[in-house]
Amino acid sequence: MTVNIWSPSISKADGPLYLAIADALSVDIASGRLPGGFRLPPQRTLADQLGIDFTTVSRAYAEARKRGLVEGRVGQGTYVRMRRPAGSSTTVTGVVDMSMNLPPRFDDPELAARMWDSVAELQAGDGLGLLMRYQEAGGTLRDRAAGAMWLEPRLGDIGPGRLMVCPGAQGALLALLGALAAPGETICAEALTYPGLLAVAEHLRIGVTGVAMDAEGLIPEAFEEACRKRAPKLLYCTPTLHNPTTTTLSQARRERIVAIARQHGVLIVEDDAYGALPVNPIASFAALAPEITYYIAGLAKCLAPALRVAYVVVPQERTVAHLAGAIRATAGMASPLTASLATRWIETGVAQSVLAAIRVEATQRQAIASQLLPSSLAQANAEGFHVWLKLPSDWNRSDFAARLRSAGIGVVTSDAFSVSGPAPEAVRLGLGAASNKASLAASLETVADLLVQQSAMSSMVV
Repeated sequence: MTVNIWSPSISKADGPLYLAIADALSVDIASGRLPGGFRLPPQRTLADQLGIDFTTVSRAYAEARKRGLVEGRVGQGTYVRMRRPAGSSTTVTGVVDMSMNLPPRFDDPELAARMWDSVAELQAGDGLGLLMRYQEAGGTLRDRAAGAMWLEPRLGDIGPGRLMVCPGAQGALLALLGALAAPGETICAEALTYPGLLAVAEHLRIGVTGVAMDAEGLIPEAFEEACRKRAPKLLYCTPTLHNPTTTTLSQARRERIVAIARQHGVLIVEDDAYGALPVNPIASFAALAPEITYYIAGLAKCLAPALRVAYVVVPQERTVAHLAGAIRATAGMASPLTASLATRWIETGVAQSVLAAIRVEATQRQAIASQLLPSSLAQANAEGFHVWLKLPSDWNRSDFAARLRSAGIGVVTSDAFSVSGPAPEAVRLGLGAASNKASLAASLETVADLLVQQSAMSSMVV
């Protein structure tokens, strides 16, 4: 006999309530009381019915998803999973840790096979030689030429002379800051910036001054004021799909910032981590002002984090040797194996296909987020894969993150990005960590449900 509205029979004596709810759900599914495709009550509704904490129900639904009992459907709710024939594969969809900002995993077995075929092709070539030798710190000529080819849509024909291959964007950042600024000197960055920049600056004992931002990104007038008062060595900036706010600086603002930097003799370190994602990118600082810009283009966000390869373009060829010395002192070299793999992907067109697949998947995931999260709070860009979520007035970021963590969902609070001063009440959500869109939707449903709860009402303190 099936039911129209499900309400489990549980008691506190059954142990943790969230496990008791998940167990009751399992029993009712196994008995046939809840058939495949049955829509479960919304989490808030069930919490009210049982007179328990909303977060307890969230944890119960999360546990049920982990067991493969239920699945989330975008904009529709949570449903009992349809039973599959014996021997068929089952993909368990559950909540995810959205604290890491990873490129989304696309569903294209043929393309994935092409990516792995490239590894075999490297082995068939000079495989052992590739494994058993060192390389110069800035990469081989072939790897640098491939990097120039990859960057041509954004920078034009730069050639390999001003380009270096680095051990990931973080390794490039460490080498650049070590080469361009001395301990005790000051650099500028957006008021909310990449945590890796803050970590490197602290390690090198370099001061960081935050430059105010608005809804359009870094404010040129605030940068000009910082130049007058602090005389910074350089400006570190992520102008495209900014991490964490998702903003992209307009052409006009970029030109104004370049003019200010030239006037005050300030270098620009442009972190273009997400620059490959826009189909029609705005001109980069490196294209507008190549003589003062050090340009970093990592492959982690547009191809594969595991490569740990970044391309750095410097203003003049004679500065290559200086940066090569910094790379040699900090990391030795980029991995010849992963650099060669990146080169092969670029030369054969695999890289372009992967980028296209990531773009499509990112757009689809942003559409899910747009449907589930309130537009008044969620700041996003359809071509990126993270969301900057501003919190309602009755929530603070620490409590909100803690409630999500108890439901198995990780987010990053604004504190991690704040250069100085009070951080805003906001968190970053990485949409790429979920293995599939159903898992992402289930997690975002939990986030959306929590947003409408008052902080005190969702407290876990008893």
